[in-house]
Amino acid sequence: MTAKTLEDWSLAAASVTPRNDILIDGEWREARSGERFDTVNPATGETITRVASGLADDINDAVWSARTAFEDGRWSGLAPRDRGQALIRLAELIDAHGEELQLLETLDVGKPVRYSRRVDVAQAVSTYEWYGEAADKLYDEIAPTAPNALGLIRREPVGVVGAVTPWNFPLMINSWKLAPALMAGNSVVLKPAEQAPLSSLRVAELALEAGIPSGVLNVVPGYGETAGRALGLHPHVDAVTFTGSTEVGKLFLEYSAHSNMKRVSAETGGKTPNIIFADAPDLDFAIGAVGFSIFWNTGEMCIAGSRLLVQRDIYDRVVEGVAAVAGSWQPGNPLDPATKAGPIVDASQLNRVTRYIESGVDQGARLVAGGKRTLTDTGGYFVEPTVFADVDNAMEIAQDEIFGPVLSIIPFTDDAEALAIANDTKYGLSAAIWTSNLARAHTMSAALKAGTVWVNNFDTSGITAPFGGYKESGFGGKDKSLHALDKYTNLKTTWINLGRGGI
Repeated sequence: MTAKTLEDWSLAAASVTPRNDILIDGEWREARSGERFDTVNPATGETITRVASGLADDINDAVWSARTAFEDGRWSGLAPRDRGQALIRLAELIDAHGEELQLLETLDVGKPVRYSRRVDVAQAVSTYEWYGEAADKLYDEIAPTAPNALGLIRREPVGVVGAVTPWNFPLMINSWKLAPALMAGNSVVLKPAEQAPLSSLRVAELALEAGIPSGVLNVVPGYGETAGRALGLHPHVDAVTFTGSTEVGKLFLEYSAHSNMKRVSAETGGKTPNIIFADAPDLDFAIGAVGFSIFWNTGEMCIAGSRLLVQRDIYDRVVEGVAAVAGSWQPGNPLDPATKAGPIVDASQLNRVTRYIESGVDQGARLVAGGKRTLTDTGGYFVEPTVFADVDNAMEIAQDEIFGPVLSIIPFTDDAEALAIANDTKYGLSAAIWTSNLARAHTMSAALKAGTVWVNNFDTSGITAPFGGYKESGFGGKDKSLHALDKYTNLKTTWINLGRGGI
């Protein structure tokens, strides 16, 4: 098959007609208010479509649809194998419609088309498939008891799950939430990020085609302060799973406290320390990986290696190498197969990124690459990959999650200083270490306050490993792996007296 060109992808994109309504109980409908919002192509600044904007009444309708579906057992009452087979069919349909979803993700988020299929679509396919295959392979437990008693421990679905998901990886992160929640037998109300709702709506449509009954998966696009808040406060939502900012994650804890004490699980960002020691086994490879860690996906990643800690013996070489690598990540048209980095997701986020770049300069960091908006004639939200050297860890660019292609390089002398700098942050999602010293790799990884630590690699993992953070990077359970089911199930103990005479 001949590889597609920019012209091919542009023609294909022009033919895409995305869903833009609310999905409740298997039916597409307008918002009760009639309100809509623009979802914008960040590469051009042009409106793709106007999406129905759900408010509290729409969330209420969706929750009651999900509650009815859960209580009547149309999904929760199925055998695990039957639920698993439906998830596997959904995976097959996502794969079959992969090019359409690839384009929706590229248009809505600005993700380069070279990645949106082989990463985002592929990850969603494998996640639904994996949980589908695991559905009938989970066993309940029997507690160790005396001979006169039987203690049964069962996992039961929590009921109605509210899922509030981000705009940076809609297909992938939605699958991390929806697949285990549905596998366990729950019904779900999904509130996708208002910046990028289109692939979520299409996957929900495919879920119906896959045989997931109406009402089991409802999708209500809308704003966080309206639809998201209503979902968090709803008394008939049993659990909320959220990925996004720490500030909003804390709001969901407040919503829980002010409603029914619903379970809240959240993954809420990071400020990953990427630590290169002088004995890194392949320094050139590590420098290249630094570029991937911060410039891939335009730095719009919670795990982005935004703090680069470099031992002083190799500091100048690494700074020079990373500045050169930044040049290979210049942004371009995301529909061009040659493009590695696309635009920032919207004007608001672009302003945030550029404010932090200005802050880095004002606070005395040395700008060694990038720092400016680019491709302004496109109407899109592009910024150059930006590298600051000689950063103090107390600076805003080293402490705050920027969510853009902005790297802070910080020197250190020894293991103790590296560890102190790495842990000096409110976040604790991930970290990376580059060293040939096995003892150092073990002791540093044990001492780092992070949910994931990579050694001599960055962001290589799989669905079988749990994902989530420490401190203000998250709470309430992990995404991915069988551990994700802890968020979406309750443990019930049934204690049976086998002896004579009752109690």
